[in-house]
Amino acid sequence: MEAYLRSCRDVLKGCCKNSPGLHVVMGNEACDMDSMVSALTFAYFLSKSLDCKRIPVPVLNIPRAEFPLRSDSIFLLRESGLSQDYLLFRDEVDLHGLHKTKQLTLTLVDHNVLPSADSELEDAVVEVIDHHLLQRPSSSCPITVEPVGSCTTLVTERIAQKSPAVLDQQVAQLLYGTIILDCVNMAPEAGKVTPKDSQYAIFLEQRFPKLPPRGALFQSLQNAKFDVSGLSTEQMLLKDMKAASGGDLRLAVSVIYMTLEDFLQRSGLQQDLCEFCHSHNYNLLLAMTISFKDNKEPFRQLAVYSSSTVYREEMSKALEKAKNPSLDLKPLSSPYPDVKAFIQGNTLASRKKVMPIITDFLKEKERREAQCMNMEDLDLDDDSNQDQSDCLEDAGIDDDTRVPPTPMNSLVEGCPLDNGLPKISPEVLVEKVSKMASMEDTSPEEQ
Repeated sequence: MEAYLRSCRDVLKGCCKNSPGLHVVMGNEACDMDSMVSALTFAYFLSKSLDCKRIPVPVLNIPRAEFPLRSDSIFLLRESGLSQDYLLFRDEVDLHGLHKTKQLTLTLVDHNVLPSADSELEDAVVEVIDHHLLQRPSSSCPITVEPVGSCTTLVTERIAQKSPAVLDQQVAQLLYGTIILDCVNMAPEAGKVTPKDSQYAIFLEQRFPKLPPRGALFQSLQNAKFDVSGLSTEQMLLKDMKAASGGDLRLAVSVIYMTLEDFLQRSGLQQDLCEFCHSHNYNLLLAMTISFKDNKEPFRQLAVYSSSTVYREEMSKALEKAKNPSLDLKPLSSPYPDVKAFIQGNTLASRKKVMPIITDFLKEKERREAQCMNMEDLDLDDDSNQDQSDCLEDAGIDDDTRVPPTPMNSLVEGCPLDNGLPKISPEVLVEKVSKMASMEDTSPEEQ
C-alpha cells in the first residue's frame, strides 16, 4: 500500500496536458476515517484490478493543514504502518483544472452528491459507493448505496467479491479498524451496526487472525477520536464537519466529542462561534455533541448557533418538529443568547440521520424564497405598468389600452337614461341647430 501511495504522488507530478489524466477516488468533505479509508482502499483495489489508462488516485477531501485534527485517522495509519506523508489532499490536486482539460474521472465514496462548489465535476463521476441516504439525481453511472454502518463495509465487500488477493494485513487493518469504530464496537444498542457490517468484520477477523483484538482496537481508536485536548474552538469545529447550503443560508454541521455543557463553558465561546462563521462564510452552525455514559451508552446533545434570530429559530423548529427520524429534543439552558441548546433523546440519530432533515429544511427554504422572488417580480411588473402610464400622461399621450373610468351615473339610482333617450321633435331640433349656427357667426368682440 505504501509503495502504491508513493507512486500516486509521482503520477500527480507527471500529470501534464498530454497525459491521459487521473481517476480520482474521493470521500466527503468531513474526511473522517470512513471517507479516508474508503478512498485509500478502493483506489488501491482499482489500481490492482483495472487495466485502464488513467491511474486511480485517492484524494482526501480537505486541505493538508486540517489533517492533524483527524487524530483517530492518524492513529490508524500509524498502527497500520503507513505514513501520512504519502497522502494526497484536496489542495494539492486541481480537480477543476483536470476536468476542464478532460483529464478527470471521478469515483465518489462515502457520499453520493457533490457539493455546489464542485457541481461542474458531475459529468466526470463514473461510480458511487455510499451508505448515506440516496440524494443523487438519476444518472447512468453505477451506484451502490446501502444503509450499512460504515462505507468501508461496502468497499470490503467489493474487494472480497472481485479481487480478494488485494487484501493483505495492512489493507485489512485499515478496513477492519474503520468498521469497528463506525459501528461502535459492533454493539447493537448503539444503533449503527447492520448484519452486513458484522459479516465483513468477521470475514476480516477469520482471514487475518493477527488483527488486533476487536475491543482493544476500538478503545484505542475511540480514545484517539475523542482526544480534543489542546484544540481551539475552530479546530474542534473543523475536526469532523460537513457543510450544506440552500437559498441564502449556508451552514456547518460539526460533531463535537464532549458534553455540550463542557463545550458551552469554553471561555469566549460565543465570540469564537461568531468568528468561525464569519471566516468560513457560514450563516448558521449546528454542533452535535456525543459522549458516553459509564455504561458505554451514547449520550447526544446539540446546539444551534446563529447571530440571526430568524435562522436560529427556523432551524431549531425544523429539528424539533422532525419526524423521520424524531430527535426527541428537550430544551437545555444556554448561557448565550445566540445559542439554542437541546438534549437529544433519540441517541440513535447520528449526523448521518440528521443531515436529511437539514437537507429537506434547506430545500423548503429555497422553495419559499423562490416563491417570494416570483411575487416580487409580479409587483415590479405592476409598478412598471403604472410607471409607463404615468409617463404617457406626463407626455400628453392617451393610453387607449386602459379601461375608461366607470361613469358616475351608472353608480347611483335614478340614472337619467333609465327610461331611454329623451324624445325630440323635428321642430325643436331645427331650432337648436339654428341657434348653434348663429353663435358661430358672432365675432369674439361681439360676444
